[in-house]
Amino acid sequence: MPTDTTDGLLRGVRVVECSMLGPAAITTALADLGADVIKVEPPQGDYVREMTWPIVEGTSLMHLHLNRGKRSVVLDLRTKEGAAIFLELVREADAVVEAMRPGGLERRGLGYERLREVNPRVVFITISGYGMTGPYKDYPSHGIAYDTWAGVVKPEVDDDGFTYIPEHVSIGINAGPLFGALGILAGIIRARDVGEGCRMEVAQSDAAAAIDWLRSETYRAYERPEDEVTGNKSDGYARRAPATAGMRDGVRYNIYATSDGHILFMASEREFWQNFCEGVGRPELFEQHPGSKYADHAVGDVALRAELRAIFATRTSAEWLEFGGRVNTPIAPVNTPQSIADDAQFRDRMPWIPQARLGAEQLPLPIKLIDGELPSPSMAPTVGQHTDEVLREVLGYDESRVAALRASGALG
Repeated sequence: MPTDTTDGLLRGVRVVECSMLGPAAITTALADLGADVIKVEPPQGDYVREMTWPIVEGTSLMHLHLNRGKRSVVLDLRTKEGAAIFLELVREADAVVEAMRPGGLERRGLGYERLREVNPRVVFITISGYGMTGPYKDYPSHGIAYDTWAGVVKPEVDDDGFTYIPEHVSIGINAGPLFGALGILAGIIRARDVGEGCRMEVAQSDAAAAIDWLRSETYRAYERPEDEVTGNKSDGYARRAPATAGMRDGVRYNIYATSDGHILFMASEREFWQNFCEGVGRPELFEQHPGSKYADHAVGDVALRAELRAIFATRTSAEWLEFGGRVNTPIAPVNTPQSIADDAQFRDRMPWIPQARLGAEQLPLPIKLIDGELPSPSMAPTVGQHTDEVLREVLGYDESRVAALRASGALG
């Protein structure tokens, strides 16, 4: 029978979040999975609502996506009353997120040690650009900085000689929050087991480097003597450039033009290569170029590359995808961020959450529950939208107390 997940897999988990801009992504997946994420904002609110593009009916898509499913509470932590309410929220929470420059809460008298006094089981995590240590720890930064720092982005030059940021997937600002969310859950599991919380931190720059581990670790390995660290058997053990850079001159693993677009051909195993050659009626190609059993890209074989270029140009991309599935050889689409929405696999697995629900069409969490459904997230909140609701439901305040706090300025 389908699992009852109306409230999500993280029902009963509460996170108090103090965030600005992109690092708010640290709890987006947790909220999607059912955690109660209470975003505590200053009276002026998180200016992510006005940041970057596009702006959808007056609100940024970044806010609509990153803060979906969360509740917004306005507290002026500079006031005694506002700080006291924050501590009450922490007493009822599993975790506290400081998604800003490290030490922001400490400077308001609400650092980890103070929070532990009211909740010894609290998990406290700071997510920042460069982390809490090192010479860059106090530097201001934005998301692309973590990718340039990690060596992920290569500067390019236009026709006028100006360097520019090339189009790329931002890694640090996306990977850092995911590592952070993993840390939060690990901390909560431990706290519920032993009754004691912990303090941790994650830097988005570190995360970018960690995701790109294969290239940096390969360069590091190549610092050792060549008789200790080599390439693989199919390359005659010659060293190849790290990761995908070493695939530029590949033949059995590369992008090819079709009659209406492009596909990615990936027959690096001998079995897949043989299936392809026989499937297109060219068994002599396999006989002439059998290659190694595994990881053979036929690097530098220009004659074979020309043969494959001519072959792939004879069919559409869709025909080649069907062919690959039928004869068991790996062939994949080459989409763009715009065209992927029309891809049949995308339509099947990543249905858009409608604009009517979230303010803009958004992609769902890429975690699927077998024999059940996760709850659909709610729209990202306006500043302080849930202040009264949270004070009543979580802390048990009555209307007169809420009104008094509002009059005092604690609620902005």
